[in-house]
Amino acid sequence: METALYTPGLGYYAKDSTSIGRNADFYTSPHLHPIFGAMIGKQLEEMWHLLGSPKQFHAVEIGAGMGFLAYDILEYLDNTDFFSSLTYTIVERNQAVAKKQTSLLEKYDHKVRFESSISDLAPVTGCFLSNELLDAFPIHLVEMNGGLCEIFVSIGEQGAFTEIMRPCNSEIISYFKEFSVDLQSIMNDGYRTEVNLDIRKWLYKIALKLSEGFVLTIDYGYPADDYYSVERNTGTMLCYHKHSVNDNPYINIGEQDITAHVNFSALKKWGEEVGLSPVGFSPQGPYLISLGIDEILTDRPELIGDVTDTAKIKRLILPEGMGESHKVMVQYKGDKEIRMRGFMLRSRLRNL
Repeated sequence: METALYTPGLGYYAKDSTSIGRNADFYTSPHLHPIFGAMIGKQLEEMWHLLGSPKQFHAVEIGAGMGFLAYDILEYLDNTDFFSSLTYTIVERNQAVAKKQTSLLEKYDHKVRFESSISDLAPVTGCFLSNELLDAFPIHLVEMNGGLCEIFVSIGEQGAFTEIMRPCNSEIISYFKEFSVDLQSIMNDGYRTEVNLDIRKWLYKIALKLSEGFVLTIDYGYPADDYYSVERNTGTMLCYHKHSVNDNPYINIGEQDITAHVNFSALKKWGEEVGLSPVGFSPQGPYLISLGIDEILTDRPELIGDVTDTAKIKRLILPEGMGESHKVMVQYKGDKEIRMRGFMLRSRLRNL
């Protein structure tokens, strides 16, 4: 997965031709409607107030795609009191994609900075944000086969990819113990699922660079109990190629996205280990409603558009769209008591 997605010049996310959007292999909430970015801008503004309206507030977006979310956030915040305090940084290791982002964000070139890695950042006060990033972190694929085994990839006699099973190492076994997954009771032979250990490393890097502020994560996923349930016995790994879905990561190498859902229980627990306290966890629909999407539609009627726009906005909110599949989680580093509006309606932190 690491090789297929991130090999420089060849990987799905590392090619000059990388493109994300309605005419590509998949699209995300920012591609659906600009009101999504407006809502994230509204959230950043609330965070700024919660931190005491500091003179410098850094919004750091990791994995910004083509830059549409950043553009819509900045469009919404332009001419607000918050805007003068805001610096927007995009962390993007694909320089070809960074050029496309630069072109799109030319209007705000005085506000936007670019870095190629988290390590290049100086410590900041503000918010690290990501939208559909963690699902593309390389995962360990595991299967029960007389015991828990990890799937490795090799080359067969005919040059085709083939899977090899080996007993899982202690780190993966410890992972399931950490989240109280009873392997024997839920995993019969053939049960397949995923383990994402890179999230832990990512949180550690962010915690080092966040002096005070928030981590805002939007992605599709589940609490651990739901993720590793007996019913979900084929795992969540999927591939996206030209807006079609398959479950074969060994085809269309470098030409298709490979994803797996996020274990939000891991995000919460590992965040706490590095000083990030959970503030809220909610499906995207209730979060956007609680945060006040109706107010933005009233204040910015130009965002509503025609019937087609209304249908797109509903897809961001309703359960049959992205309203239930996508989750929002906010974590906080600092010594303040934090309550956030977006989680007043339906926070599910207890489920984690």
